[in-house]
Amino acid sequence: MRTHVAIIGAGPAGLMLARLLELAGVDAIIIERRSPDYVLGRIRAGVLEQGTVELMDRAQAAERMHREGHIHHGVELSFDGDRQRIDFSALVGRHVVVYGQTEVTRDLMAARQLASIYDAEDVELHDFDGKPYVTYRKDGASHRIDCDFIAGCDGYHGVSRRSVPQSALTTFERVYPFGWLGILVDKPPVAEELIYAHHSRGFALCSQRSLTRSRYYVQVPADEDPGAWSDDRFWDELRSRLNPETAEALQTGPSIEKSVAPLRSFVAEPLRFGRLFLAGDAAHIVPPTGAKGLNLAMSDVAVLADALIEHFIEGSQAGIDGYSAKVLNRIWKAERFSWWMTNLLHTFPDTGAFGRRIQRAEFDYLASSVAAQQSLAENYVGLLG
Repeated sequence: MRTHVAIIGAGPAGLMLARLLELAGVDAIIIERRSPDYVLGRIRAGVLEQGTVELMDRAQAAERMHREGHIHHGVELSFDGDRQRIDFSALVGRHVVVYGQTEVTRDLMAARQLASIYDAEDVELHDFDGKPYVTYRKDGASHRIDCDFIAGCDGYHGVSRRSVPQSALTTFERVYPFGWLGILVDKPPVAEELIYAHHSRGFALCSQRSLTRSRYYVQVPADEDPGAWSDDRFWDELRSRLNPETAEALQTGPSIEKSVAPLRSFVAEPLRFGRLFLAGDAAHIVPPTGAKGLNLAMSDVAVLADALIEHFIEGSQAGIDGYSAKVLNRIWKAERFSWWMTNLLHTFPDTGAFGRRIQRAEFDYLASSVAAQQSLAENYVGLLG
């Protein structure tokens, strides 16, 4: 087979890139090592910046999102029970939409007109400094796809970044000593908007997937075994970290999913290697505290799609040549914000009493300063440009 762009990975980033290219008349083939059901079974967050919402519109995949997604005009932060609402609409005139990443993936799958290759084994990338091609095995047979470019959208553990010579890659990483123990429950959310809570016992988050399904998290050690947590233990711990009014309003029930997500910050540089581009989690990881992971991936592929369309339709190299520098500028700003939110809201085992007083001073400053609130709101809803 031959195509213009071979896209590795059928997550939201790969699917969005393929859809944008498809609408522009640029051929692309997705190669995914997992099955469609496996891809749709990944449970991820779903706070969409306005830029991501607009990208779903551009991809002609937004009808269900507009019908079922929930507009949030702010979030609440609390510190040892003291509460502060950040009003996005009043502060910066924008908002976010809560709509699960699984649903984004489902909508993009449904919108795509061309076939994708799933259950591809032994995927390998070749000669991306010259005439690139991708090989894989499926149903016992070997296959080869020749292409002009390869887009690595296959996540942190995927083959794309691993295919780059280590000498050509610089990586930056911080691994946090804690994770988020999360459960999914078929109960209405405790509040209309997300609640981020700092407590001496650790961080907690009250999130949601719909008006009838909620997602809750508590900070735990990074190596915590979710099997050691009964539902009752989780609910008791969550209540202890929330303000009394929220804890009293919490509706509990049996969990339908329970897992621990580790927290890390990671960036690879550069993001172009000849005719190979990295995008999404293959290029960067952010702690989930700032709700940036999916949105940053979508921002990457929006820039990459424009660059590739410019190359194939207009014959210009400018977008391709500028891709890495342009997206890295935004990536590092998102990394900064996610790092700041993580440091404000979590307890750190090595900072002691001084560290907690600094966190308290940061929260008090945020509560008293419109400028500080505007900065948080601007970053949370997504930086423009």
